[in-house]
Amino acid sequence: MSSVEAGIMRSSPPEEAPGARPMRVGIIGTGFGSRVVAGAFRDAGCEVTDVVTARDAAAVRSLCRSDIDLVAVHSPPFLHASHVAMAIDAGRAVLCDKPFGTSVDEALVMTQAAEAAGVPNFINFEFRHQPARRTMQQLLETGAIGRPEHLAYTAFTSGSRVPLRPWGWLFDRSLGGGWIGAFGSHAIDLIRWLLGDIERAGAATWINIPERPDADGKLHHCDAEDAFSGWIELRSKATASVDSTFTAGVSLAPRIVITGSEGAIENVGDARLSLHRQDGTNELIEFDRPAGDPHHSAMTTWAAAIRDAVIHGKVISPSFADGLACMRVMEQWRARPAVPLGSSLG
Repeated sequence: MSSVEAGIMRSSPPEEAPGARPMRVGIIGTGFGSRVVAGAFRDAGCEVTDVVTARDAAAVRSLCRSDIDLVAVHSPPFLHASHVAMAIDAGRAVLCDKPFGTSVDEALVMTQAAEAAGVPNFINFEFRHQPARRTMQQLLETGAIGRPEHLAYTAFTSGSRVPLRPWGWLFDRSLGGGWIGAFGSHAIDLIRWLLGDIERAGAATWINIPERPDADGKLHHCDAEDAFSGWIELRSKATASVDSTFTAGVSLAPRIVITGSEGAIENVGDARLSLHRQDGTNELIEFDRPAGDPHHSAMTTWAAAIRDAVIHGKVISPSFADGLACMRVMEQWRARPAVPLGSSLG
């Protein structure tokens, strides 16, 4: 075992107190909620009482009022605010998926409502629990690369191009669609988690595929970005850049590089982590990629942490406050388009 690996802490589902019943979870959303979240909470030792469709308001209301401990909201972003409100009104702990609504205003209302009601609240940034990323955090905490100065994150996937993904809410800005919300939110949270508070941000966004047919073949205009290049300046004066699209011609392994005053960390595909030291020595750590959905392992670890927090009354992150902070950066990225330089500068 390497010196780095020796310091890695492994998360596992907490044990129930003798005689205690499992935590009961109700899930809103039959996509990701059914495919990944339900299994993750079961693997974390919870009882999933029901999974309801996000479009059935009566079923959602009934779920929130049932005998459950946690409502997991995995509906489309334009339904987050109403579903979170129902859970809070019923006095339930609530987990909301990213991007946490469609705007800063919605995210702020949800955050304030949860705080006023005193209900435990969590945001689904499950990738914090990828082993490679937790190792990156521990390396930074131990000063392995000195003072962090820049983080560069690149992620290029063909996921909505090959094959062509049908038009839906993901391509409609008013419904909370766009690649900044789907992927950029995770990148922003990673940067905040690893490097601290964000002070300034901006981005260029664009749409590579401006029209898509829906499931019935009707053509729709896409007004939500499918690619972006974002920059961030942190309070520490470190900087970060994120370049990503899900309309690439081919998919490449995502890469996260952090450079510091005394070295660098390189993460390729969450499968291979390299520590480059200033003295010229390097250390390579490889991680097994779990079979099946890449979200499941990290989601199970996160579900176990949520379960422990709800049962024992602990405050953990990421919470709604983290979702709100992320949404502020997302809005700034979308509000700052590239400015033409003009021929006078050429």
